[in-house]
Amino acid sequence: RSYAEFYGRARQLASALARHGIGRGDTVSAVLPNTPAMLECHYGVPMSGGVLHSVNTRLDASVIAFQLDHAMSKVVIVDREFMPLIQEALALATVSPMVIQYDDAEYAGPATETDAKDYEAFLALGDPAFDWLMPLDEWDAISINYTSGTTGDPKGVVSHHRGAYLLAQGNALTTSMAKHAVYLWTLPMFHCNGWCFPWTLSAIVGTHVCLRQVRAEPIWTALAEEGVTHLCGAPIVMSLMISAPESEKRKLDHTVQFFTAAAPPPEKLLADMKLAGFDVTHLYGLTETYGPAVVNDWHQDWSDLPPA
Repeated sequence: RSYAEFYGRARQLASALARHGIGRGDTVSAVLPNTPAMLECHYGVPMSGGVLHSVNTRLDASVIAFQLDHAMSKVVIVDREFMPLIQEALALATVSPMVIQYDDAEYAGPATETDAKDYEAFLALGDPAFDWLMPLDEWDAISINYTSGTTGDPKGVVSHHRGAYLLAQGNALTTSMAKHAVYLWTLPMFHCNGWCFPWTLSAIVGTHVCLRQVRAEPIWTALAEEGVTHLCGAPIVMSLMISAPESEKRKLDHTVQFFTAAAPPPEKLLADMKLAGFDVTHLYGLTETYGPAVVNDWHQDWSDLPPA
């Protein structure tokens, strides 16, 4: 899709949400993998004045029910794969949001009986020329994300437009992302709004390459055939790529920037990634910091040291 189409669809979503009564400060929850619809939610929901609540699809129904209640969700946009999970969560929740089902052509799994509205039909109710809303103040909320809740109920972190646009621009600086970069979506967009990269890529006129599931073969295929320049993920994503059968791996004709967070990857994994054509940068962040807050940038004198 071109940016003109992307923009039109985001405005349609904003318009349809506004017609449904979503306005400033209202929460719209998204239970979606890294699909085009999730990108559209990152634009269309704020354009309606709403606050985006991206739900971790790996959570159980009771935790999701708590989040929906705490966020006072008025709309839930859910991928067909996760409809049973959301039906279970809504049975436990006190809120009764409108449910919209996104039917991703990439998903070949079973369908669940539902009376939810169809995402494309809902979009069709909106106006692609909708006069969308700017925030009244840059400190207005753009999203709410929840921490894991390891010490009790999940903790809600409200992100504002100012923080989001600063990190979106900061990402481009941190990653040395030139205009027209090609980014592969291995990092979940439900995790700190994909570290604000949904907004970074558009700011630099980059290409979003959506990936429904983190699997080695489609990652290698995208790297080689889509000309991917950047991707992010935990060390386990690198392990998945490196341990793939040789028949699935592809020889890359360009260096790819990989940004990893969480636990430091082991030396062998870093060495294997370097051999495979990647520059790896280690980051650390929090939900409260919108994503990366500390960057372990390369020191020039490291280049003179033995690989180990």
